[in-house]
Parts: sequence; structure tokens; C-alpha cells
Amino acid sequence: MNLRIKILFFAMVLLTATGFAADPQAAVDEFVRRSGVASGSMAVKITDLSDGKVLGSHNSSTPLVPASIMKSVTTAALLEEGGEEFRFHTRVYVDGDIDMGILRGNIIVEGGGDPSLHSGVEPYGGDLFTEIAETLRDMGIMQIEGSVIIDETAFPGPSRPATWMPADFSTSYGTGFHALNYRNNVSGNKAVENPGSLFSRHLAARLNELGIPVQGKRMNEGRRTQILDHLSPPVDEIMRSCMMRSDNLFAESMFRMYGRLKGGSGTAADASAKAMARWKDTKLPMEGVTIVDGSGLSRSNRVTADFMTGMLTEMSGDPTYASFFPLAGQEGTLRRFLAGSPLEGYIAMKTGSMRGIQCYAGYKLDDDYVPTHTVVIIMNDITGSRDAAKKAAERMLLEIFKEEQ
Repeated sequence: MNLRIKILFFAMVLLTATGFAADPQAAVDEFVRRSGVASGSMAVKITDLSDGKVLGSHNSSTPLVPASIMKSVTTAALLEEGGEEFRFHTRVYVDGDIDMGILRGNIIVEGGGDPSLHSGVEPYGGDLFTEIAETLRDMGIMQIEGSVIIDETAFPGPSRPATWMPADFSTSYGTGFHALNYRNNVSGNKAVENPGSLFSRHLAARLNELGIPVQGKRMNEGRRTQILDHLSPPVDEIMRSCMMRSDNLFAESMFRMYGRLKGGSGTAADASAKAMARWKDTKLPMEGVTIVDGSGLSRSNRVTADFMTGMLTEMSGDPTYASFFPLAGQEGTLRRFLAGSPLEGYIAMKTGSMRGIQCYAGYKLDDDYVPTHTVVIIMNDITGSRDAAKKAAERMLLEIFKEEQ
């Protein structure tokens, strides 16, 4: 056997043993064949951030449903607009005079969209009830003649985008966003439809327990005097929790707040318009892209692998943003993906999953956790095994990055 034949024979054996071709595009092509997903219902794009070179791609301009990788888009927009130290405000007012320790008026709580108020998950927003009680005592108020009023005008309804599925409304992940969010707007595994009303009742009960009874008389609102400005934890903590746990309420809060910071009305529709305009302004490929919510729960969202790659590339120089993505095999929704492989801890991606959908978007990292590559994988219309599709994605990434392992 001459040398040339020996080389060809060895190459064929290698391909048979690994199941993958020796170059990244061949690995992508093999993934498309092995994923169990129709070729037209999936998209892939892997790029090198050092020179912008596309290592491998498939259907990169095809619009597909992103599911929760939309949270990475929402997070990027608010992080750039508000900064990592931005905080949500919940302002508390009284109206009426104070007469012999009695407030002849109401307590008004103005919701500012904070998703962390009395949260059951990190970051915990603190005990606003105690803050209000202590402030009232410092003012000499020992009784409230009026009621607890919730002002939610800063973020008008509806609480959910029109394109969300009604079947999701009662679930904890389908709870709506409100100007006044409380206890993650859930009770057990069920959504709370009016968290402001629940907050009002619980605040009145807590004040009664603490010796500041609320009589609850109906009194016309008078001129407001602000007595407290409750601040949420820094938004980077909210963002990290959102990305690690894939929290829809946190994402919708950030989405609506982005719209407000851009001068919008606070509705979901307005936030959608502001988000679309923001990415168009940065010259990202927007053909076929539709952003209707911040969490990705709507099946009317559409993104392309080209758009996601452009967004990830734009944000790749921000170490705070990159730190939000769960590390493969170690954190959050990516804990089991690539676990125990040479890429554990070197891939950081946001996952997105819904019925028939499995998506990934994020980065390949170096030893210092600095992004070196963007990774986008979008699979729609999965009719076979989701686990098989995930395993195929793992094999593709291991093959593409095997020289760096």
C-alpha cells in the first residue's frame, strides 16, 4: 500500500470512529443530519470573535422561534441602556394631615416594576413592609385612617402580551408582569392575577400586627408626600438570576423597563417597538426578526442565527454580560449539558426550551472566562427525542472545539 493510499485509509477510519468530519462546517452538517430535526427547522452559526470568521453555519438567515434565548437579547438591551448599577424604584407616599399620631389619609405605594419585592428567589428585595412601618413610626404616625392604595399607572396593562398562550396564564412561569410585583406573582405553582391587591392586604395586616392599625376608611386622595423610596438590588443581580434560572417575570420586568427608559409608555407593545428600533439602529441583520416580549414565552417571537450572532458579538466585550450565561456542566439550565466533557466550564450559553423547541446562544470561553467564539443553535419543530437533539449538539461542539481541548 503506497503512502497516499495509507493516508486516505487512515482518514476514512478516523471519520468512521468519530462520526464527524475533520472541519467545523462538516461537524455542523453532521449535526444537522443527526439531530433528528428537519433541516429547514433549525439554524446554527459558530463564529470566531478574533477575526469574525464563520467556522460553521446552517440556515443562519432563517427566522425561527427562540424561546428563552430571547432573555439574552432583553438583558443586553437593558444593561447597555441602564448600566449594571441600575435599580428599580418603589416609592411610598402618604396623603392627608397627621393629627395626634393619626394619618387622616392613605398610604399610596407606587409600583415601579421591581420583580424582586419580597421575592422567594435571589436576589431578595428586602422587607418593604418593615421599611414602611419604621418610616411611619419615625414620622410619629401610629394609626392610618384611610387605606393602602396601589398605584400601577407607571406600567399600564395588559399584564401579558397578547400572543402568550392562555394555557400558560395560570402557571408560575406564565404569570404576568405588573407595576407592583409581589412574591414573584405566584402562590405555590399558580399565577397570582392581582399581586397589587394581595400586597395591599398583606401590608395592612402587617401594620396592624406592628401596632399601626389601618382603619381602611374610603378617603379621597389628596396631595401626596413621599416618605420612602425603596430600591431593588442592582439590576446585574436581577439579570444574573434571570439568566441562570430562566425567570420569565424578571425578563418581562427588564423588557418593560427598557421601554420606559427609552421614553415609552411601559406597555409590552411599546417595549417591543423600542427593542426592535434599538437593534435596527445598531445595523444588526433584522430581516425576519420579530421581538414581542422579553422572556421568549411568546411563540410569535422570531430571531435568526445571524441576528443572535450579531447581538452576542456586540456584547462580547462586556465581562459583566458574559458572566450572566450559565457555564456548561456547572450552572443553571446548562448544568447537565457537556457535563464531564473537556468543554465543561468552557461553554457559557442561555438555553431556550418549549414544546418542540430547543435553543442555545452564548459563548466559547478561554481559561480566563473571556469569550473567544459565539455559539448559536436553534431547533424548532422537534418531533423526536429532545435528548437525542441535545446529544447531537454536544457532539458537534466537542468536534468543532476539539483542538482547543
